[in-house]
Amino acid sequence: MRLPLALIANVRLLNSGFRIRHSIHNGVTKTSLLSSHNICSGAERTWIKPAGFDTGVKTYNSLTKQKEPLVLAQERIATWYSCGPTVYDHAHLGHACSYVRFDILQRILSRIFEINVIHVMVITDIDDKIIQRSLEVSNISPTVLARMHEEEFKRDMQALRVLPPAVYMRVTDNIPQIVAFIKRIIGNGHAYVTSQGNVYFDTQLIGNRYGKLVNLGGIVGELGAQDKRDPRDFALWKASKPHEPHWESPWGQGRPGWHIECSTIASSVFGSQLDIHSGGIDLAFPHHENEIAQSEAYHRCEQWGNYFLHSGHLHLKGSVEKMSKSLKNYVTIKDFLKSYTANEFRLFCLLTRYRSAIDYSDASMSEARSTLSTISAFCHNAQAYMQGHLQCQPIEEGILWERLSATQSSVRKALADDFDTPKTVDAIMSLIHHGNCQLQPTAKVDGPRSPAVFGAMLSYVREIMGSLQHYKSFVFFLNNVVEELVHFRSEVRKFALSVEDQAPQDPLTGSEIQKRHPQPDRVPLLKACDAFRNNLAPLGVHIKVRFHPIRLSAEERLKGKFMVIILAWYTVEVPFDFQKPKGIITK
Repeated sequence: MRLPLALIANVRLLNSGFRIRHSIHNGVTKTSLLSSHNICSGAERTWIKPAGFDTGVKTYNSLTKQKEPLVLAQERIATWYSCGPTVYDHAHLGHACSYVRFDILQRILSRIFEINVIHVMVITDIDDKIIQRSLEVSNISPTVLARMHEEEFKRDMQALRVLPPAVYMRVTDNIPQIVAFIKRIIGNGHAYVTSQGNVYFDTQLIGNRYGKLVNLGGIVGELGAQDKRDPRDFALWKASKPHEPHWESPWGQGRPGWHIECSTIASSVFGSQLDIHSGGIDLAFPHHENEIAQSEAYHRCEQWGNYFLHSGHLHLKGSVEKMSKSLKNYVTIKDFLKSYTANEFRLFCLLTRYRSAIDYSDASMSEARSTLSTISAFCHNAQAYMQGHLQCQPIEEGILWERLSATQSSVRKALADDFDTPKTVDAIMSLIHHGNCQLQPTAKVDGPRSPAVFGAMLSYVREIMGSLQHYKSFVFFLNNVVEELVHFRSEVRKFALSVEDQAPQDPLTGSEIQKRHPQPDRVPLLKACDAFRNNLAPLGVHIKVRFHPIRLSAEERLKGKFMVIILAWYTVEVPFDFQKPKGIITK
């Protein structure tokens, strides 16, 4: 009598010092394998330091559990693969946190350390969750459901100012490549086909090399599938079930397993060596561990991915659980952006290390908003001082030049140390504090002005925050355009309100009577000015008439989402993360 494969595996494992645990969850019995000893004690964790271009950056490598020099195979080119979304539902802030954090890291590499990052992201558009959700939603196929949430995800990333990868690659667009990848793993002796048409990776054949990434002590597998040789074996190809999407293969109709898609797509683009692989910490096992196993079996190499970077979870403050759909403790990105801006969320992410857990609360978002407002206020005041709109006592240039130099050094050092963004923000805020101490308005000015040092400080703050955030040079260019347009409007309006044929030079000469009774032939000009003002409002630009040259406080000036620019006797409020309106053509 032949014994089932699962039973043979159970006996073999029990004789090897393993024990089996049965548990009931939601009425379903699950059988799990636990080790009676730490199976990682013999795992081969030898990391091979890459040969190539040393970036000068040290990053925490999950393969070695310590910081390692970031060395790239090609000079100033980083190949980067990241696990994208499984598109079955709305993306939430937990997802956003991971994608924004890695977007920040990529910006640092490209803009601070001049590394060309080639980023590829997979879109998982066929999965158990997608199939299950399509069954829950009437009259919608898994394909339509996946496309709908894929587009929503891309819109969410755009709203969060996350740079798109060089290419998105869908799983369903790469089925032939996945089948070929599996065939080669089978040919190399590292996978087996069962009578049910499933294909599994044989973890026993790689011995204690399985567990290179994570400590596999404790639960290391499930015995749910009865045709596996070992509970740790994982599916490369799943035989199709009735009414499920499926594709043809040498092993019958079916669909890819979860892990094989990433190995196939990353290898199809980058080959047998990958510089950086990233994802949330929850993907380290089993997903990334299994990726490593099958990729190294396919390529017959000792080390497929050189650096694995993992981001920490986002928690609701006071909760030990991560934000998750299954726990129903999540906030969607779309709902979040009704209350906060993308740059406020990005700054929230900057205030902690990318691999640390992060607590989300109204208080933490208020801190991010306040920090962003302080940075914005300094940029405005420094520019106003340079333009002569802000009068101050003589500036102690030597102190500021010294602080700027020290800040530049400390920021680069912090970013080279595993992308230490909290320390970077602290250094920038310290520089701003010293600048603000000098930018104290005064009615009477005695002595020379010092615009050069504030120009250098302003340029540097914008450069760094532009690297970490989304402050494109276009934003500052656009502010200057708005400034000139509003100045032109103010001159036209003054002329329309004036009694004399020539508009007065001093805007304070226009009286209330003159305002109420402009010359009849100039009424169309006033209407045109009002229309100009009203047309800008939907774009987030607000023009307010002020008849006294009073400067607003930082709190008033930066209330809400707006950076305020004072133009003569006019106040123009422009969103700090102002986006180029559709339809504007620039040369």
